Amino acid sequence: MEPASPGAFAALAALRGTLPAGPEPQAVAASAQSPFAGRIVVTRERKGRGGKIVTRVCGIDLDGDALEALAREMRQALGTGGAVEGDAIVLHGEQSARVTGWLAARGATRVVKGN
Repeated sequence: MEPASPGAFAALAALRGTLPAGPEPQAVAASAQSPFAGRIVVTRERKGRGGKIVTRVCGIDLDGDALEALAREMRQALGTGGAVEGDAIVLHGEQSARVTGWLAARGATRVVKGN
């Protein structure tokens, strides 16, 4: 393969004005904002769990498969088990400090630690 000659780029620069304009960038929809935009509450629970401590994460603006995918990513990153219960992610063990740090690294700005 032969190297490109300097004149090749000059020829391309000359064509710049004759090329058609590309598509206009579309505005980002309001619903496409970060799921971490609202207040996220991280609490520790023991009641109804047979004496075992769990960490509950509420307030993430996702639902269904997207929340399940985020929970899976969170479980893998923190190295713990857990599940999605309703609109909350429940992780096994006392993980509130680690969850808060993980959410902050993902762009969450309003993380509140309860009890």
